[in-house]
Amino acid sequence: MTTDNLIMQDLPLADRPYEKLASRGEASLTEAELLSIIICSGRKGQTALSLAQQMLSVHHSLAQLSTLSLEELQAFTGIGLTKAVRIKAAVELGLRANYPCPQEAYPAISSSQTAIGFLEKDMLRLEREEMHMLMLNNQGRLIRKEFLAAGGLNAASVFPRDIFRQAIKANAAGIILCHNHPSGSSQPSPEDISMSAKLSEMGRELGVKLLDHIIVARGGSVSLKALGYLD
Repeated sequence: MTTDNLIMQDLPLADRPYEKLASRGEASLTEAELLSIIICSGRKGQTALSLAQQMLSVHHSLAQLSTLSLEELQAFTGIGLTKAVRIKAAVELGLRANYPCPQEAYPAISSSQTAIGFLEKDMLRLEREEMHMLMLNNQGRLIRKEFLAAGGLNAASVFPRDIFRQAIKANAAGIILCHNHPSGSSQPSPEDISMSAKLSEMGRELGVKLLDHIIVARGGSVSLKALGYLD
């Protein structure tokens, strides 16, 4: 078999994403396999699956890939405007499936306790540390919840530019950061406090207010604003 005209049909039947989904269900597919179905076709010498794997190797997760613009997606060889549009449409469908109500009916996050109650539903069960963000409009209503980063049990790293890039793209007036402590302790670390202060200052300069930073833990979740670490 030559690679010059490699197509999906050259893969073993059990490894073809379409057939795998039909026979085993969508939950059985990897992120790359799901993405390859959206991409639909590869390019000369590369299947849609290998193209999807290449894209994820650069951006490491669907969450990161989903934030790219049409122009950034088209920077990948083999991704033209049509494929980029398909990917963006699939991302938007996923967001609307998670938040099917009209924007004016999105929940209002009016206090630290409201934010904690909303975040604990998903984040208390996490076994690794993750950083998430709530983006709010100028009425204090949720635009969406965004995954930012994952780490080991002790730390999740995230760059400030990634936080504010997402908030600005969503036209958010304010953000609430959240990360979990799988250890069960909600005690903020010196790094948590220092990072929050720096992000609050950056947010003021960019016009996106850091409203709070929540630490979710089984031993009791806390708000850095309520503890006096944020204005």
